[in-house]
Amino acid sequence: MVELLQQQLTWTNFAILFAWGVVMLLVILGFVTYAIYFERKVIGWMQLRIGPNRTGPLGLLQSVADVTKLLIKEDTIPRKAERELFILAPVITFIPSFAVCAVIPFTDKLMSTNMNVGLLYYVALSGISTIGIVLGGWASNNKYALLGGMRSAAQMISYEIPLVISVIGVIMTSGSLNLNVIAQQQAGGFWHWNFLPQIIGFVVFVIAGVSELNRTPFDLPEAESELVAGYHVEYSGFRFAFFMLAEYVYVFAIAGLTTTLFLGGWHAPFPFLDFIPGIVWFVLKFAAIVFFLFWIRATLPRIRVDQLMGLGWKVLLPLALVNIFVTAIYMSIGPMLSVYFYK
Repeated sequence: MVELLQQQLTWTNFAILFAWGVVMLLVILGFVTYAIYFERKVIGWMQLRIGPNRTGPLGLLQSVADVTKLLIKEDTIPRKAERELFILAPVITFIPSFAVCAVIPFTDKLMSTNMNVGLLYYVALSGISTIGIVLGGWASNNKYALLGGMRSAAQMISYEIPLVISVIGVIMTSGSLNLNVIAQQQAGGFWHWNFLPQIIGFVVFVIAGVSELNRTPFDLPEAESELVAGYHVEYSGFRFAFFMLAEYVYVFAIAGLTTTLFLGGWHAPFPFLDFIPGIVWFVLKFAAIVFFLFWIRATLPRIRVDQLMGLGWKVLLPLALVNIFVTAIYMSIGPMLSVYFYK
């Protein structure tokens, strides 16, 4: 795909790129469909419940049935809602979630684009979804939806800051914003992966990433026990499905980004395992992160909104800044110490 983007655009190249986009869309939609199923099964297993088991063998068609139900349900729009913005909000929320997946490298050859500012592209586009969520809450003309939208604005903007600052250490050590380059530099075994020297940044990134996904224990924007359903309380049918779809596509994106930035991308944990294809290692690490997200949803209660904001501003942001200074000091005195001990 990268070579095609660098060539002159012809009808043949356009057809190949279009087909690749369709394949990626189908892969992500397939992931979303069965991520929902496995989340329900995993949480059921952890909480000593059965989970979906009726629709299809082992309940495998339950998510398909749920999606079909949403697509054929009546699409209602409140009479006093801002109609145009109400319709536009789910689209603004979903499109960036799919677009950010373009910069995630699955292997050194399998990627949609080899963008030099891939990490910056991800951060810039993911922030647009916040606008869609706030817009949906405000355009609904519903106080509960408005409160959910305002909570979302406060939460996602607050956690976007430590999320971005936490990866600056990785950018400093790799000297690049290109996700492919960052992954390439982690070859040679797990002791070269960024999560070890950047352990502070890794912890901050994971916590802030969970908050950006609006998932438990940070699901304050759609706290059903307080706000009925939060910012999407007035949405039904396929427009409601777009909001849910965006959340799970971001699960795909954040799991892929974490794998690339901190867990070595497609590289094996030990050099003698390099004979196994890189896509296998990427999928295994990716699946472990997705399982972790399901795990914390099953075990942690929702925190209060003041605890949420306090954690972001008083804990994660200072830690992310400390990580930058520690990385800068290490990069400054590390070579000098190496020369000294070598002599």
